[in-house]
Amino acid sequence: MLLNLTKRELTIRYRGSVLGFLWTVLIPLFMAGIYIAFLRLLAGRGVPLAEIIIGVFAWQYTVQCVNSGLHSITGNVNLVKKVAVPRFIMPLAATLANTTNYLLSMLVQIPLVALLLHLQGQALGPWALAFPVVLAVHLMFNLGLALTMAASNVYFRDTEHLVNVGLTAFFFVSPVMYNLTFVERMTPSYPWLMDVYLLNPVAVIFSGYRALMLPDAAFPWTASALVALAACPLMLLAAYVLFQRAQRNFADLL
Repeated sequence: MLLNLTKRELTIRYRGSVLGFLWTVLIPLFMAGIYIAFLRLLAGRGVPLAEIIIGVFAWQYTVQCVNSGLHSITGNVNLVKKVAVPRFIMPLAATLANTTNYLLSMLVQIPLVALLLHLQGQALGPWALAFPVVLAVHLMFNLGLALTMAASNVYFRDTEHLVNVGLTAFFFVSPVMYNLTFVERMTPSYPWLMDVYLLNPVAVIFSGYRALMLPDAAFPWTASALVALAACPLMLLAAYVLFQRAQRNFADLL
């Protein structure tokens, strides 16, 4: 059932689309292009293009997991009401489908980052092989969000609108289009800022991707960063417990 649901998520997403899977790659590239073309001109100096590409692709993965998880239960009313299956597998299938898309997008992202590094006389380091480790933490974080959104959307249909606003705010407080150097510039005035900022799991995960792929990027080995990493499996466990308690009333509320 989990395999079939995952395949269906992948099939439905590109049904009727001319470009199909290419949208998984094109949307992050468009976002990066908009930043390069406009925001960098306004800011005067920007973040290296390779860091932007890594951040945008990773962000798109999280956004897709949240949006798919949001509708994973409300979009499968007949399955919830008429088939005796663990409801947990629905947001899980949505997350696995998006993880598959993210892994496929690596076929474009990694060569592109390698090319940009080559143009600067650099190359991907051997630590890039540890990519699955960071991905595993990212997957736990995204699945926790998907489970929470799936349960919340059944009880509160306004969740969808709140999520759109929340993702916009989360985008700006996460290092998608910038790196930790941008935050460090403000630490002389606010010494506590970096410690608080690194409590955001997305900031630590994205910094991990960059540290693995880019020779000039370093992972922030601080207490706050380690707390954020440890919080990801705990958040997943809490989201699973919340979902299991909430799912008892799904059939009555849908």
